[in-house]
Amino acid sequence: MSAIDDLPPLRAVIATHGLQAKKALGQNFLLDLNLTAKIARSAGDLSGADVLEIGPGPGGLTRGLLAEGARRVVAVEKDTRCRPALDEIAAAYPGRLEIVEGDALRLDHAALLRPPVKIVANLPYNVGTELLTRWLDPPEWPPFWESLTLMFQREVAERIVAEPGSKAYGRLSILARWRTEPRIVMDLPPQAFTPAPKVHSAVVHLKRRAAPLYPAEPRMLTRVVAAAFGQRRKMLRAALKGMAPDIETRLEAAGIAPTARAEEISLERFCALARELSKG
Repeated sequence: MSAIDDLPPLRAVIATHGLQAKKALGQNFLLDLNLTAKIARSAGDLSGADVLEIGPGPGGLTRGLLAEGARRVVAVEKDTRCRPALDEIAAAYPGRLEIVEGDALRLDHAALLRPPVKIVANLPYNVGTELLTRWLDPPEWPPFWESLTLMFQREVAERIVAEPGSKAYGRLSILARWRTEPRIVMDLPPQAFTPAPKVHSAVVHLKRRAAPLYPAEPRMLTRVVAAAFGQRRKMLRAALKGMAPDIETRLEAAGIAPTARAEEISLERFCALARELSKG
């Protein structure tokens, strides 16, 4: 493994600072600095951007982001044990790393950064999906970030990029594709991590769209999709009967067969149905 900077190997950092991963925090550390640099590169040109990283741990990805030229990295870490290791990285890259101790779910991320902003993170498994949902569903669009480059369990990554007709297709697929261009850019086996998780992982890159792909009122689209996939085995005329008394007529007006099921319906048709239901 070739070095990307003059700092010690991550195994030595972990041993020095006693940073064994904690299951309760969803920690699985990626120790190969070549891989962390590759993840950083998959986010595109970082030289003119602030980068938000959630859960840096001992700082493997942090070092990759800085070595790949990020203007500034804001690393949010809940585990206070990691602070000394991250301080060493900050000293090696003067003025380019800000460490924020706290819970990523409770912070105003936009207030920490200057645009343009990219979010790049090996997200802790226990908060990854919730953070993604928040970033994809802000009060206003476009959001404060330009792109998301995030590591998930492979199963979650497949849900994000899934197309209609597949078992993985669902609410997360709709939300991601409506507002971003999502694609899987990297696969990682369990043995790449310490400790090795029981599942494979994947990195997903989501480039924000200037505007949603099809017009729809966000809250209505969310309600429709939640109801449809909440009872995905039912025909839509049954799954959505609580949305409107004339739901079959509304479905047909949106170009959807009332006997269809949620996993068969494209994003375009779901948006059409949301617009139809917004008429009142």
